[in-house]
Amino acid sequence: METFQNILQLLVYNPKDPLLFNSAFFLLFLMLFFMIYPLLYKKTNLRIWVITIFSLYFFYKACGWYVLCIVGAAIADFHISNIMANLTSNKKRKTLLVLSIILNLGLLFFFKYTNFFIEITNSIHNGHIAPMHIILPIGISFYTFENLSYTIDVYRKHFQPVNKFIDYLFFLSFFPKLMMGPIVRAADFIPQIRQNIIVTRLQFNQGLYLITSGLFKKMVISDYLYGNYVERIFDQPALYTGVECTIGVYGYAMVIYGDFSGYSSMAIGMAKWMGMEINTNFLSPYQSSSITEFWRRWHMSLSSWLKDYLYIPLGGNKCSKWRQKINLFTTMLLGGFWHGASWNYILWGGLHGTALGVDKWKNNWTQKNMYIRNHLRKNSKLYRFLGVMLTFHFVCFCWIFFKSGSFSNSSTMLHQITNHFHAELTPQLVMTYTGVFVVLCIGLFLHFIPLEAEQHTIQWLEKIPAGLKILLFFIVVFIAIQLKQAEPILPVYLQF
Repeated sequence: METFQNILQLLVYNPKDPLLFNSAFFLLFLMLFFMIYPLLYKKTNLRIWVITIFSLYFFYKACGWYVLCIVGAAIADFHISNIMANLTSNKKRKTLLVLSIILNLGLLFFFKYTNFFIEITNSIHNGHIAPMHIILPIGISFYTFENLSYTIDVYRKHFQPVNKFIDYLFFLSFFPKLMMGPIVRAADFIPQIRQNIIVTRLQFNQGLYLITSGLFKKMVISDYLYGNYVERIFDQPALYTGVECTIGVYGYAMVIYGDFSGYSSMAIGMAKWMGMEINTNFLSPYQSSSITEFWRRWHMSLSSWLKDYLYIPLGGNKCSKWRQKINLFTTMLLGGFWHGASWNYILWGGLHGTALGVDKWKNNWTQKNMYIRNHLRKNSKLYRFLGVMLTFHFVCFCWIFFKSGSFSNSSTMLHQITNHFHAELTPQLVMTYTGVFVVLCIGLFLHFIPLEAEQHTIQWLEKIPAGLKILLFFIVVFIAIQLKQAEPILPVYLQF
């Protein structure tokens, strides 16, 4: 009886131990799923139902009964989009679109921004409204954006809505990308749902590479750096010298990249093992030579969503030069606000918006000046190197505001770096945190390897025996277990 109760407790949601990609239970969950999958993947309806049930259970184990939010959102947008598609009146279609936007953003704003606006109201009117006890449902920002893109595309007649609710629920709840993206477009994903599934040898090897590299980035690079150094620096920057804070900023640059791109890689890899394709979400963003290029490589599913559903509707490039810059700034400001209810995120978005405007002005000026254009072409490698260095350090500077919990913390961090640097402590710092420096250097080295190396690695995986592939995977898992932190480190983007 006691054994049965223990198993039951393991199967139900535990708020102190949510199901995450880097948990032991998830590995068991995944093994069970891929043991069952070969028996059903050729039976379309059964495959769709089983994956949807697995996905909803996965979400329940991650956030409890908030799973009903995604089911409710799916019901609303499925019916709205189908009614909209059958209407000929543009006024009625627009009314339904506005209803979908209000429902989706209303749900997002309630959970994510209610207390933020209560705080603003209190500060303006010297009020004493008590903040509400609201827990943010995991993944709500991601599936809200997917819902919005779906209904907007249906409204624009770019996409014909599905006529089976289970297909839409499958799209919205697909467990590899459910909690932290990538943000998947319906037009890319839904046509795959009822296709004949064939997991090719290439897809298997790509999936193995992505899952293994994602696990390495998340658990070996990101979690180790965060748990052993970065967290304590950002929690109390006043206790540390400028050089320690600077290393903390570089460390966080690798933490957030390793964490989110690691999760994205695992999500894309698991989809490939199911014979389905999800678009790439990260493309070695710190190799970018400009802030514009950075946003083409960083969280690509979000940046393309903001471009198509916010920047272009605001006017995009089809307006005056100044209006273009205002559109960019507004888009990035709202992109920062999407990340969280904090002035720090808004400032972070504003800084990136300003930098994008400056970059656009620089490109326009360069195109008009033939001498400068020829000079840049002759010294392209040097200027690209300088561009990468400048872009990387600007992005790191902005991460200070993104990570810090308040303006006070971020200003303290900057004060320590500019006024109490103490570079002479660097050798002592390296000796004290040797492991941290080694892992940070490994992370930076792997990140700056040319992109072609990934394709060469996948080609090499295709040639080696299956036993060696399994061995390599378990070596990475073993290293991850050895470096695993005593307390589980929640993924960075879980809060968004």
